[in-house]
Amino acid sequence: MFTLHYAPDNASLIVRMVLDELGVPFDTRLVDRSTRQQDSAAYRALNPAGLIPVLETPGGPLSETAAILLWLSEHEGSLAPQPGDAQRGAFLKTLFFVSNTLHSDLRQVFYPAQYVGADTRAQHLLHATVTARVHRHFGIVEDVAQAGVPWLGAAEPSVLDFYVAPLLRWAQIYGGVAQGWFDLSAFAALRAMARGLEGRPSVARASRAEGLGAAPFTEPGPCSPPEGSALG
Repeated sequence: MFTLHYAPDNASLIVRMVLDELGVPFDTRLVDRSTRQQDSAAYRALNPAGLIPVLETPGGPLSETAAILLWLSEHEGSLAPQPGDAQRGAFLKTLFFVSNTLHSDLRQVFYPAQYVGADTRAQHLLHATVTARVHRHFGIVEDVAQAGVPWLGAAEPSVLDFYVAPLLRWAQIYGGVAQGWFDLSAFAALRAMARGLEGRPSVARASRAEGLGAAPFTEPGPCSPPEGSALG
């Protein structure tokens, strides 16, 4: 049995959907962001960085979203090109671009005070700079999806689809110091990929569990979870 330490509408959502899609039995344990439970000694023992998610596996706790996805794709089912597959290198390059570059920059949009402090002018300058980069990052991922690779936007999803779709959601609804900066319609292939995922039972179950609505990626609204908070 796996245990997913999660908070609603956080990066743990990505892992929740992949676990469900793979048919892996798991339970969840709420990390209460409203009380900064991610900073507790117990949670830091699982992930010293204090970031969500952590996935407890029979082999020990895993953190870092991309690492969890890669581990699951190799140990619990495919959902990704496997070692030796000709597509493996291109898939890994895109997965780590999404994790290290796109997702990392989105965090700066969502939590500007963590990067430049409380100065409002500095936060707005950061927002303008980073959102321009994020648009370019999504453009690179859009080009990959447009190219017709079998591991992004294909008939059967990969772990990368489940990673990118929540990033599209968050870009639309969590604007940091300025809302409405991201227009999903500018990325046709990614929008089609996200809409396809919305029809999958794994996504429907995750949406119900975290209060995300019927179209969490293409028509997103604020989450209304039965427990916990998306923010904190």
